[in-house]
Amino acid sequence: MDISLLLEYGWVLLLLIGLEGLLAADNALVLAIMVKHLPEKERRRALFYGLAGAFIFRFASLFIISFLVDVWQVQAIGALYLLFIAINHIARKLYFKNKVHVKEKEKKKSGFWGTVIKVELADIAFAVDSILAAVALAMTLPNTDLPTIGGMDGGKFLVIFTGGLIGLIIMRFAANFFVKLLAAKPGLEIAAFVIVGWVGVKLAVLTLSHPDVNIISYTFAHSFEWKLTFYSVLIAIAVAGWFLSKDNTSKE
Repeated sequence: MDISLLLEYGWVLLLLIGLEGLLAADNALVLAIMVKHLPEKERRRALFYGLAGAFIFRFASLFIISFLVDVWQVQAIGALYLLFIAINHIARKLYFKNKVHVKEKEKKKSGFWGTVIKVELADIAFAVDSILAAVALAMTLPNTDLPTIGGMDGGKFLVIFTGGLIGLIIMRFAANFFVKLLAAKPGLEIAAFVIVGWVGVKLAVLTLSHPDVNIISYTFAHSFEWKLTFYSVLIAIAVAGWFLSKDNTSKE
């Protein structure tokens, strides 16, 4: 594998780690709320079992999607899904923030295994978002000399799997750092979902350039110019999220 290929793969992996970190912080907050009614020891066990199940699901789903990733219908569904979750999340944050009321009274708190199941389902939902975003980022990478895994080039599979694995580690061990970062720079959360939507656009371009669709030139979707445009906009979104976000550190 030559140096330029290593740099391109390394760049995509860094992007995946950064995006996974921001999304993991939001996800970790949700999981913390789900298990907070349990005793401390059971709370840790519930999170451990849930994340262990999420790891197995991520590997299995990535292996399955590796066979389907070149099917344009699957690409189209993935693009629409990423655009939907981005628009939905941003709309709720910006427009419905003051209209959402959390119900403090619940009929009955879930027991330990009921909570584990809920954490498992939440982890699976988070994994779907992350895997689709990772696939969209990695699919235009050049192929490597590594053997295929499932139906995907081995290099692409490994960079997606590594990004997802690091995302789980962040959710388990480093979430507090990203939670504090989002608290200090709340605009980064919106920026992260804008990036998810932009990744959805990338997957849409890949879909429209599929030989069976052929609305956009296949050459354009894999060109240096499009990659440069995509990553330039992505970096601009992240920078804008950082600098335009209101700094809350002074309030602490």
